[in-house]
Amino acid sequence: MFKVGNTYFFRTVTFHLVGEVVRQDGDWLELNDASWVADSGRFHKAIAEGSLNEVERVGNAYINLLTVTDAFPWTHSLPDASK
Repeated sequence: MFKVGNTYFFRTVTFHLVGEVVRQDGDWLELNDASWVADSGRFHKAIAEGSLNEVERVGNAYINLLTVTDAFPWTHSLPDASK
């Protein structure tokens, strides 16, 4: 379902991440250039415009697909700094 090389905004049961999928191994995705999104702001604006209120770069990250509640294609540049 998730394509390697594409970027997504993931919402899980406990947190949000945005990043580029680089590998899937069973129930796990490896993300490159990932960021933890503490506050997306108005969600429609985040998805439509790539505007995020509070975000922290974390680099590579692993996400368990069993915890994903939904995901959205991220068609914007990935965050390049924490704010």
